[in-house]
Amino acid sequence: MTQPTENNPGRAKIQQLLASIGPKQPDDSGNIEARDYDWHQLHFFNDRQMKKIAGFTSKVATLIAQKFGALCQRDFEVTITSTSEHFAGQFLGQDQGGKPQGIDNYYLPFGLDKEPPCGFVSIPPQTAIIWTTQLLGEAESKENAARPLPSLEASLLFDMASLIVAALTGAGPGAAGHSFRPAADAITNHLPFQLKGAEEFCKITFSILRSPSGAKDEQAKKAEAETASEAHILILCENLAPAIGESSQTAGKFSDKDVTLAIQNTIEKISVPVTVQLAYVPVTVEQILNLAVGDILLLDKKVDEPVRLRVAGRTLCRGRCAKSAGNYAIAITETFFETK
Repeated sequence: MTQPTENNPGRAKIQQLLASIGPKQPDDSGNIEARDYDWHQLHFFNDRQMKKIAGFTSKVATLIAQKFGALCQRDFEVTITSTSEHFAGQFLGQDQGGKPQGIDNYYLPFGLDKEPPCGFVSIPPQTAIIWTTQLLGEAESKENAARPLPSLEASLLFDMASLIVAALTGAGPGAAGHSFRPAADAITNHLPFQLKGAEEFCKITFSILRSPSGAKDEQAKKAEAETASEAHILILCENLAPAIGESSQTAGKFSDKDVTLAIQNTIEKISVPVTVQLAYVPVTVEQILNLAVGDILLLDKKVDEPVRLRVAGRTLCRGRCAKSAGNYAIAITETFFETK
């Protein structure tokens, strides 16, 4: 059987069917971008908005590097390692000890003016040690990497986390009312605000590497260059949307046209069985039982009459028998949808 062309009548009929559930018949000039949908994974932002978030986080990384460099009088390299969407329940999971994952991290909540917190900076203990020792010009000690920070180092860590919040504001389009402010104090040993698990968060993970100084030997420079640290920014998606110049009411939503095209593209990929009906003849059970090799059944069609191509029990096309590459085939001569 020959393959149907792209603009076959079946496609047109499918479009007419889809038009009945949409405001108007979809435009066939192109396809929308689509991806496999996981119902357990949050999809607040569409592909276009995720690209805008990538540009936004790149600016955040640049600003963090500049602000850390000005504070420490050294050059820093900041890289965004991942940006992902999560329901809060995904990072409230339990570890083997029965305690929420990352509970020992240092947290700095932030929010908009006169509003409850909408996100927080999460700094693992090892990263906190690296940052504060680098700021103080001390050598990192792996033996006491899990030690609690004394008041001076805790104050320095708060200052550095505040710079990250300032970078979030500086990277945005400057929309009125969307300047993020850090809380007055950092929090340890518990998450900065109560979560129910259904909140929609965007998690931005970044790595910070301090450029090696010129005063040390090559081995020390190499060791210093390999001391990368990682931290996270978690922000409610509805508050991140305005920060990238999007409306929180429209983020994650698709137009009727996009939905119709997505349904159409999905339907067109569905595999359906196709039956070629040569002819029809009624026979009795006795005749069937008496069939033997060499017997001939007379069909109800003449040799020059078309055969039927049926889909889901309905005739889609008529054609004549043919052959192609050594296989049976049908040359389509007529197309229509059978109503009964």
